[in-house]
Amino acid sequence: MTQTVVTLGAHVFDVQVRPVTAIPEGQGATLVEQIRFGPAGTAAGTAVTLAKLGADVRTAGAVGDDPIGDLLLSMLARYGIDTSLVLRRSGVQTSASVLPIRPDGSRPAFHVPGANLGFEPAEFPAASLTGATHLHLGGPELMGGVAAASLLAPAQAAGVVTSADLLAPGDPGVLAWIDPALPSVDYLLPNEEQVLGLTSAVSLEEGAHALLERGVGCVAVTRGARGALVVTPEATLAVPAFAVPVVDTTGCGDAFSAGFLRGVGLGRSLREAAVLGCAAAGLVAQGLGTDHGEFDLAAADTFAAETPVLPID
Repeated sequence: MTQTVVTLGAHVFDVQVRPVTAIPEGQGATLVEQIRFGPAGTAAGTAVTLAKLGADVRTAGAVGDDPIGDLLLSMLARYGIDTSLVLRRSGVQTSASVLPIRPDGSRPAFHVPGANLGFEPAEFPAASLTGATHLHLGGPELMGGVAAASLLAPAQAAGVVTSADLLAPGDPGVLAWIDPALPSVDYLLPNEEQVLGLTSAVSLEEGAHALLERGVGCVAVTRGARGALVVTPEATLAVPAFAVPVVDTTGCGDAFSAGFLRGVGLGRSLREAAVLGCAAAGLVAQGLGTDHGEFDLAAADTFAAETPVLPID
């Protein structure tokens, strides 16, 4: 089944260093096992895994007119991703992060937002959605709900499946900022902390239902080692994560989004889509970076069928 996805939003160049237990003081130096870099962000990172899973992908947003931007776009092109919709900003650096990866796979981040800030809906040509089956907006809070709705609502009205995820930590102020866009989102893909922070809900399911009441069609929430919770007005589905040796959790949320959306595009049930999302996240978690792993759809499905799962609670 052909699925043509446009991912719009954050494009980030990540540098990962592992393992890091402390930052050396002064001019000190520490030997590490690995330093790696790759494409990341809620648009670029999601685009990579979607492409691996067999979707046709175009990505849109902005990077700087700098060597980092050149490298980021070339790395995306290696996966067959069409980057012709990505703008080049003069005088602004490409968004980038340095991620010291702890031995348990968690990581703090040093981040420059760079060219991701200031992207306007008018810079996204409506004609680029011709033939698209799906529009995924990564980070609607970067432009605000009114601007995000001006992109999502016409797409949804034209029969394009819409989705969004978030970059910002959960906060009621962020919810108010993005609220105008929520009725135009078929699938919202936040993490657990974001849902609870956005809604101030006592439970995750309660928070998801609060987002549904604001117009979202379906909320698929990532919960780390406890997998995912998919909530619609009719049902709540708990899907476990896979038991894998975790090297780096960077990009696991974007990988889940890509796997879930690919499953939706293939006509799979919501549970099956979430299983594919968890499989993609589990494969990415076993190495450094959002683009870790040379898997495709068949390999992800085999992984899901053969790999033990973790207990949900």
